[in-house]
Order: sequence, then structure tokens, then C-alpha cells
Amino acid sequence: MKIKYFCPRWGAEQISWNEFCSMVKNAGYDGVEAGMPINEIEKIQMGDALKQHDLLLVGQYYQSFEKDFTQHSESFKKYLYKLASLNPVLIDSQTGKDYYTAEQNRQLFEMAEVISNETGITIAHETHRNKALFAVRIAKELLIANPEIVITADFSHWCNVSESLLEDHNDAIELAISRAVHIHARVGYSQSAQVSDPRSPQWTTELQTHLNWWDAIVKYRRSEGADLLSISPEFGPFPYMPAIPYTAMPIANQWDINVYMMNLLKQRYPNN
Repeated sequence: MKIKYFCPRWGAEQISWNEFCSMVKNAGYDGVEAGMPINEIEKIQMGDALKQHDLLLVGQYYQSFEKDFTQHSESFKKYLYKLASLNPVLIDSQTGKDYYTAEQNRQLFEMAEVISNETGITIAHETHRNKALFAVRIAKELLIANPEIVITADFSHWCNVSESLLEDHNDAIELAISRAVHIHARVGYSQSAQVSDPRSPQWTTELQTHLNWWDAIVKYRRSEGADLLSISPEFGPFPYMPAIPYTAMPIANQWDINVYMMNLLKQRYPNN
């Protein structure tokens, strides 16, 4: 099984696509994780830069802003088809809402499955706050009720929602691990979805806990004979990254942390 690493566009939007992709390539990533560009010019710039620097794409859907379910469903469908047209390795989808019913979120899962079958692009539903899979217990129920769906494992959100390192949710974690096809390698803790800097000894327990979960995903995917596992180190900018009061200066460097995380995981999971 090959493991490929993707750099988030999140936090580097002010940099041109060509400069960004050059940085990504030089850092040793295999690709970029990004949402759908708003305008055609940027879409062309993104495509040209990815091609020039020989980078893959993980498409990201996050535009779940509409409260009305009908409007939300129409937007969801539109964006998934647009992302699929970019021929990504897969689509990471922040599907649904925490206030939608299980039936409404099920309809969105079914819609994504139809689009995935039509396009041949895997759609992984992210375990993200405010979305359908926002909490570990709720996610367990939805995964059982919707056995066809696969997920982006970002357990940092669940740590934040449950105010724990999920010690009491081993059965749900095991189920989630068996459905994970993409990882957002960010370390969370009981009070936030992002520790200040995973390189700091103060976060040793949190880092090791997340590494144990990621180890289990890698082991499971290999045992299933999967061809690919994609990983995006996804430490974010402010306000995910804490800032020094009054100065708005981030207390650590987002780019450096994500590169550190990629290299740590490359050493931990060598490609055969």
C-alpha cells in the first residue's frame, strides 16, 4: 500500500498557486488538499500549477453554509460534481450538519454515494465539528446505519467535542478506523481541535494517542489490501493556531508544523 501526503491550501491562500505548489513539491509532499476555486481563472491557475509541479489533488468540500436542507442539498450536490470534475484522488467532504436529523444526513450520504459511483471518485465524510459526524457517539450510530460510507478520520474534533482523548469510546473508534480512507493528521486535546505545537513535550500524551489511532488505520488498510492511504497534515492558521494577545502573531509556524508532521509519519510508515 502506498501512503501519499497532501499539503492543505488552508492558511496559504494569499500565495499564488504556482509559488504554493513549488513550496509543496520542494517540501516533499505528493499533492495538495484544496477546495473548489471560486472563479474560473483561479481554477485554471490551480490546475496548471498542479500539473507543472506534478502534484496530486484531494478535493475538499466545506461550503455547508445553508441552514435550509433543500438549499443545502442542492449546494452539496453542485460542489461535489464540480470537485469530481477536477479528477482528485478523493474528495474530503464536511457533510451535513449537527442539527440535521439522522434521516437528513442519511440522504446526503446517499447523494454522495450516487455521485461517487457515477464519477469513480471516492468521497470520504469528515469527522468534523458542526457536521453530521461531529461527535463520536453520533458518528458511531450513523456509521452503523449507513454501512456504505467511508470517512476522513480527524479525531481531533471528537476530542474537543467530548472533552477527552476518547478513552470511553474504544468501540466507536474501532468502527471509525475500519471506515477511514483519508487522515487529517492534526492533534487535538480536550479543549481544542488543535494543540499549540505537537513538537512540544507538553503534548506528548496527545500526540501519542493520535499516533496510535493513525497506526491502527494504516494497519487496517494494509490488512484489507488497499492500494492507497492519503494523509493531510492539517494544522491550521489562526484561529486554530493560538495567537499572542494584542499582536495577533501566531505562537508557532503552521507550515513548519505540517512539514514536521509529514516527515514524522513518513518515517513511521515507510512505503514498501
